[in-house]
Amino acid sequence: MIRVEDPSIYGVPLAVRTVAVTNASIVVLGETGVGKEMLSSTVHKLSGRMGLFLPINCAALTESLFESELFGHEQGAFTGATRPKVGLLEAAHKGTVLLDEIGELPLALQAKLLRVIETRQVTRVGAVHAITIDVRFVAATHRDLASEVVAGRFRADLYYRLDGVSLEIPPLRERRGQIAALAAEFIAAAQADREPKSSPTAEFLELLEAHDWPGNVRELKATVERAVMLADGHDLNASHLILSKRVVPRRWSAFPQEQSSSSSSTPVELDPERAKIVDALTACAGNQTRAAAKLGISRRTLANKLIKYSIPRPNESH
Repeated sequence: MIRVEDPSIYGVPLAVRTVAVTNASIVVLGETGVGKEMLSSTVHKLSGRMGLFLPINCAALTESLFESELFGHEQGAFTGATRPKVGLLEAAHKGTVLLDEIGELPLALQAKLLRVIETRQVTRVGAVHAITIDVRFVAATHRDLASEVVAGRFRADLYYRLDGVSLEIPPLRERRGQIAALAAEFIAAAQADREPKSSPTAEFLELLEAHDWPGNVRELKATVERAVMLADGHDLNASHLILSKRVVPRRWSAFPQEQSSSSSSTPVELDPERAKIVDALTACAGNQTRAAAKLGISRRTLANKLIKYSIPRPNESH
């Protein structure tokens, strides 16, 4: 398995460039939103193939539409077929087909797809003769296909046909060093036609890098675009961030390994006031002065509450 931390055409490792120019089928693995389609497109660009790069969402294919959509049909093949239709696989001749979310394809349809991959031929619905296609297949999934095979939810023969080479994109939380650069790219794109332009502050970037991004690059893009809209030309700061889950910057932790004893029957981590303090410190990137102002209390009161709730003092050197 080849690990790919940057799926762009400029960032993929040499091994991907080597594989791209072959006809080997490829499986791209990774969580939702990590950039599997981008990596698949990169493979197509590096392959030198002159045909289309055609993504097909397997999760959206129904049994009733599968053959007509992928293989095409002849005029009169069924009610409503008033003219011939070229199928998606035929349209991708000399190109690359991305079978996105291949793990969601029902078993019955997996068998039909397997035959096409084996023979490189499609037969339009209502036709007699098959059409030969020259297509490179790339399959993408967030599922563990080997485990799906063991569970009986994915055909072993299709798995082995597709899995010529496996490429894995790690989640964004494992490549935090790319977050600032990605954010800059998304900020520029989001305000290409806006004036005045917004610039990210240090605290804005620090909070982006501290977040775990369960939705990965897709979530980062949406978050940055929303922040640009809210900032409306002003510098981007914590107040413009709406994150799917509040996190604590890695430079400090609001939840130490050992909690001090408390006479309260409510665990300190569940205390509503403690939660508000943690949220305020997170929003202010650990700056106690700004957090105190946000809470409407003095800095000394905040310091006392940090002690009361066993919240370590954040490092304010930034």
